[in-house]
Amino acid sequence: MSHSATILLLGSGELGREFVISAKRLGAYVIACDAYDNAPAMQLADAREVFSMLDGVRLREVAERHRPDFIVPEIEAIRTEVLTELEREGFTIVPTSRAAQMTMNRDAIRDLAAHDLGLVTSRYHYAKNFEEVRAAAAHTGYPCVIKPVMSSSGKGQSKVDGEAGLEEAWDYAVANMRGDRARVIVEQFVDFDYEITLLTVRHAGEANGGITFCPPIGHRQERGDYQESWQPIAMSETALAAAQDMARKVVDELGGYGLFGVEFFVARKEDGSEEVIFSELSPRPHDTGMVTLVSQNLTEFDLHARAVMGLPVPETIWARPSASAVILAERDSEALSYTGLAEALAEEGTDLRIFAKPDSRPYRRMGVALATGADTDEARHKARAAAAKVHIHYGDD
Repeated sequence: MSHSATILLLGSGELGREFVISAKRLGAYVIACDAYDNAPAMQLADAREVFSMLDGVRLREVAERHRPDFIVPEIEAIRTEVLTELEREGFTIVPTSRAAQMTMNRDAIRDLAAHDLGLVTSRYHYAKNFEEVRAAAAHTGYPCVIKPVMSSSGKGQSKVDGEAGLEEAWDYAVANMRGDRARVIVEQFVDFDYEITLLTVRHAGEANGGITFCPPIGHRQERGDYQESWQPIAMSETALAAAQDMARKVVDELGGYGLFGVEFFVARKEDGSEEVIFSELSPRPHDTGMVTLVSQNLTEFDLHARAVMGLPVPETIWARPSASAVILAERDSEALSYTGLAEALAEEGTDLRIFAKPDSRPYRRMGVALATGADTDEARHKARAAAAKVHIHYGDD
């Protein structure tokens, strides 16, 4: 059997599921990997491997057995030193093993942005114990944000308004760390007006220096996790140009091909101008980019697949006014069913993605409602209304 490419996907959540669809449409053979069986992407992939991505021995064994053309990380918590070794041995890591290593650890990517590239960031300090947290907070000032240097989906993140809240925030960060490093970043709380994700595609095309930007995506978070996103978000031309310039610098420095989710805070100054502040970067499709499933003719997953596989990526991407709103679980269960889908889809311009996760836990993202509208306000209203109509039923209901 012939394939256009063989892809080893590390992490098989909902973002991986959509990537599998995009890659398979282009003829790829995909092996989906995750720590639990029947993960969303596994249900659609050609083959699966069940193991922890932090198990370096298994990671190497699976890579050597399948000999993929591309190893595509979908999550941050991976034994990245094994990826570095595999890359040296001739495997292609997407976008690069260095990008996976640096973005797995918030300290590395923040230092790269602030010190090496001179991007605008908030004040920040690192801490390995509570005494260092106290000293770091004195440096950044209050309010501040404390979060693990390595976690997933915003877990372990707290805003602290004064010294009395430091210990609880430190304990919460430690409890939600991924990997094996007890280290947090303490950063100045940025009183921003809005935050955006700038999906940035680095590809083999010569136009624009091999960089394509999607229209900026606005998003709202709770508990450090995205709740809704909308595209496009209105920005001044100056602010958008500043975000694009910073995104280009950081993805060119990381190298390789693929889609990057680059996050920025935008704060309006007294003179009416907008200051753009670099926040974080993911070298893969971004959860806030779920909105591209209805907003763009090529989704973020299509663009990632094209860039990874060396296929042409358009110079310009357009988006119609669209929004996404998450569908969250309320409790732990291993027997799930869904109702309200017909009601959610009744309004014109709405759509759903149910992720088919085998179990739930409080606040776990189980699906997303999508909507288009005359403008993003209408799309947001429709997406939120559709999400509210979907009901998750648990085995013990």
